[in-house]
Formats: sequence, C-alpha cells, structure tokens
Amino acid sequence: MTNETNKPVALSAPDALGSKGFYSPAVRCGDFIFTAGQLPIVPETGELVRGSVAEQTEQVLRNIKALLEHNGSGLEYVVKSTIFLWHVSMWDEVNRVYARYFEGTTPPAGGSTAGWTSTTALM
Repeated sequence: MTNETNKPVALSAPDALGSKGFYSPAVRCGDFIFTAGQLPIVPETGELVRGSVAEQTEQVLRNIKALLEHNGSGLEYVVKSTIFLWHVSMWDEVNRVYARYFEGTTPPAGGSTAGWTSTTALM
C-alpha cells in the first residue's frame, strides 16, 4: 500500500557533506532515513581527511551524525551500517571509534575490504 508518507523525500544538511553526483545525501521514506555512502571529507573545506583510519572514521561518523540530527533523527536510531575498508587489518581501529559513537544498542555492521586506488581514503 502506498501513500504520501511513504514517498521518498531527499534530505540534506548545511553542516554535513553534500552529494557530488546525481544522488541525495539521504532520503526519508516514512519514519526511516537512508544515507548515502560517506567519505571522510570535512564539509566546510571539501578536503579529505588524510590521517589514520580512526581519524577518517571519526569524520565519516560526524558527517552522518550531522545529517541525521539536522533531519530530526540521530545515531541512536541507526539499524544497519556497511563499512568498506582498504584492508581488514583496520577493522579494530574502526570498531574503537564506533564504540564511542554508538552507545547501548550497537547496529549490526557488515564490512568489506575494497582495495580501491582512486583516492587516499582508507574507508
């Protein structure tokens, strides 16, 4: 059954990373918000964080948090996460950062190693 409350609505936030392509940073459909993939980019400067995978994870989670909070939600409502890493050896560092951002019910996270070479992003 369809109705207007289930119609997807594009979302953005002034203090979160916008899209660089033909897609929305996030979409609300009913009570759910679906976010696009994130790179560790500082929204104010457009610069990629070139530090450790922990520093890059921090930036990605700050971007997602800003996007969700601006649109009336928050990390406490996240139900699933997918993480792409340069190498599986980085997983422990990512988990340590996630543990600080997700308290209580931690969303399930699927992961994959990507091995891409088009950017210096580690995640």
